[in-house]
Amino acid sequence: MGVHEWARHEIEHSLQRAHEQGFEPLLGLRALLGAVVQRSQVERDAEDLAAELQFLADNLDDQRDYSFMRP
Repeated sequence: MGVHEWARHEIEHSLQRAHEQGFEPLLGLRALLGAVVQRSQVERDAEDLAAELQFLADNLDDQRDYSFMRP
C-alpha cells in the first residue's frame, strides 16, 4: 500500500467515525482539512505550505486540459 492509498483509507475511516458521531461528511472533510493544514505548519514553513495548497486548488478540475501535459 502506497502513502496516497493509505491516506485515502484513513480519510474514509475518519469519515465513518465522524458519521457515527452524527457529523455530516462535508463538515468532517472541512475539519480534517483544517487539522491537516494546521498540523502541516509544524513541519514546514507557511510559504511552502501555501504554495502547495495553491497548486492543489489550481488543479481541482479533473477535466481541464493543461498545456504542459500536451505532447
